[in-house]
Amino acid sequence: MTLRGLTALAAAAAAGAGQVPPETTRQAVGYPALFVLVALGALVPVIPTGALVSSAAVVAFHHQAPYGVLLVFAVSALAAFTGDLALYWLGQRGVRSRNGSRWLETLRGRATPERLAQAQTRLDEHGVTVLVLSRLVPAGRIPVMLACLLAELPLRRFARGDGPACLAWAATYGLIGILGGSLFSEPWKGVAVAVGLALLISAGPAAWRRLRRGP
Repeated sequence: MTLRGLTALAAAAAAGAGQVPPETTRQAVGYPALFVLVALGALVPVIPTGALVSSAAVVAFHHQAPYGVLLVFAVSALAAFTGDLALYWLGQRGVRSRNGSRWLETLRGRATPERLAQAQTRLDEHGVTVLVLSRLVPAGRIPVMLACLLAELPLRRFARGDGPACLAWAATYGLIGILGGSLFSEPWKGVAVAVGLALLISAGPAAWRRLRRGP
């Protein structure tokens, strides 16, 4: 079920019971759900979190005061930062362990040797500022994070670079949602456009590389 579906279901139940105003319930359920899903998507990099943030921004744009969009931005950035730090900490345990860990192996499996080498070169040249670009480039986050782990960057130093990266990422996908929402008066159309754009941005480059390589 989508974030909108969860919040609508909770709001309808509360309204029927006559206990809490629907808007209050939608906010109480929606923002924690957004945080959990984005943090989980950062920790388990298979959930399209960019599309999730864009769709949440559309809903906030249509149904709430302007502060709703700002809350989507803040919650998304904080959740992404939390998930990144958790994943990096788990990866550090694998680097320090003689036998590694499944988290470290998962990261290795999602970064080709070529992309890892590129990430290591950029990390050597630009330091942790490369994390900002890696968050915005599709499939760029994991190779750079793995390069940081192999370089044994302390968690605190990683966090200094990852904080601005998560802010830039949340702002980018939130803006995609706002643009999609402003095109249509009906929220579901804006959500569809925003999700489509977010998925195209995140999956398009990888699909293009596969087409260029051929069968």
